[in-house]
Amino acid sequence: MPTRLVPKTVSVLKEGYGLSRLKADTISGLTVAIVALPLSMAIAIASGVSPDRGLYAAIIGGFFVSLFGGSRHQIGGPAGAFIVLVAASAERHGIDGLMLAVIISGLIMIAAGYLRLGAYIRFIPYPVTVGFTAGIAIIIFASQLSAILGLDLPGKEPGPFADKVAYLSQFVGTTNFAALAIAVGTIALIIALRKLRPGWPGMLIAVAVATLAATLLHLPVETIGSQFGGLPRGLQSPSVPALSVEKVISVLPDAFAFALLGSIESLLSAVVADGMTGRRHRSNMELIGQGVANIASGFFGGICVTGTIARTATNVRAGATSPFSGMLHAAFLLVFMLVAAPLARFIPLAALAGVLAVVAWSMVEKPAIRALFRSSRGDAVILTVTLLLVVFRDLTEGIVAGFALGAVLFIDRMGRDVAVSPYDDYNAKTEHPIVNTDPDTIVYRISGAFFFGAASTVGSVLDRIADSAKNFVLDLSDVSYIDSSAANVLESTIRRAHARNVRVLLSGVDPRVKAILTANHIDENRVTYCADLDAAAAIIGAAGGATAAQPADT
Repeated sequence: MPTRLVPKTVSVLKEGYGLSRLKADTISGLTVAIVALPLSMAIAIASGVSPDRGLYAAIIGGFFVSLFGGSRHQIGGPAGAFIVLVAASAERHGIDGLMLAVIISGLIMIAAGYLRLGAYIRFIPYPVTVGFTAGIAIIIFASQLSAILGLDLPGKEPGPFADKVAYLSQFVGTTNFAALAIAVGTIALIIALRKLRPGWPGMLIAVAVATLAATLLHLPVETIGSQFGGLPRGLQSPSVPALSVEKVISVLPDAFAFALLGSIESLLSAVVADGMTGRRHRSNMELIGQGVANIASGFFGGICVTGTIARTATNVRAGATSPFSGMLHAAFLLVFMLVAAPLARFIPLAALAGVLAVVAWSMVEKPAIRALFRSSRGDAVILTVTLLLVVFRDLTEGIVAGFALGAVLFIDRMGRDVAVSPYDDYNAKTEHPIVNTDPDTIVYRISGAFFFGAASTVGSVLDRIADSAKNFVLDLSDVSYIDSSAANVLESTIRRAHARNVRVLLSGVDPRVKAILTANHIDENRVTYCADLDAAAAIIGAAGGATAAQPADT
């Protein structure tokens, strides 16, 4: 089996795993579990499901992400990025359909890993990832407005952002100021602890203080107990969702969306961990591990699982040395669930909404957005389009449109870099200019990647040049790549040159470029291949023409 498809746990065990590493991983695992406990419940509630399903995802999914994943430090669990998708899927298909979509998404991710598609995730442009992350943050915050304000709503609030804001604005007069105080206090305490005591578990402390205040002061606020009846003391038994061809087909779009977002999020998180530790993750194995984790999470009633950047970074900063820290984090969460389940019913929903408000703010990469707007108008457009589509249309549409726009702008930039110029417009490195004594010999060069984005422009220039010479020397020494579209344009120019009895010589052709040209019928029978310009000059001279080149203006 190739090394890249071996879980990192296997590599760690081969290196040798002793008590000192176990101690470090235990401390980091406990630290992350304390952070993940309130966050997992908050994400589940925001996703329109009960809080226990967030804990199932963190416990079961988090364990398998670390056991089978391709990163030493990745922490898996429910992520804020999935809130909109999970809520929409649960509303369309019910809990059973949601679990089926989660399981199928796992199968898709495993297939992607075995097909070695993990490396291609990195081709998603950076402005797209920044834009969709910021868009998700806005949606997450909007989803918590009713809980933060404690609004008394007569029915279920709409899902789309614009409809949601318009609907909630009608009920601002029903604001519960006790809930608002709990939410604002939770946010303020988390921010204060981050500044004054960054090593403390600020989210858990803030939720505990808010719960204590609401209970002792008998504040009239919604709690986990009043909304969901509390948490079960333990995991539910694994079960298989109801299966039918119609059901599978109906949830398939959601499954693909879960798989796409989960793949992007987990590999981005692994890259962040690599940057913090100097290690390198195995992208394809990471996808397989994420797939297994989602299958297991779905069987146990958990929501989507992915690599989580904030918890992974916390894991690294806490001193984790291996994937065992992630497995221990899952074990600690299970202990917390068994021991503290009766107390969870007193947690105010406004406190968990405050936690997610902080998470949403942290998700927006403010320095990256400023840098992208300063550096390039194109990058700013990609970021803005992605963000707006994610917020006002759909997450998948935002990613696809951002990627397509990024590809088009890249093609345009690369096409502009391809140049056709007379020989005397650039400095020769090892060759010497052909002596200018023959006005019927002309030398031009192409520089850059000669591909379809520049093919038509270059083709029109070449056709004009080929009309004005008897010997046409084309220097391709600066062309490292050519595609079939460009080769077809060049073949058309050569055909036109032959019709006018113009001899075509190609100089300095890279073997890979020559292979593509030959495949497109530009072979030795139609053109003369020369090692360099001196060789071209010698061939022209031997044929009876002087060794000359007369550059012309383009």
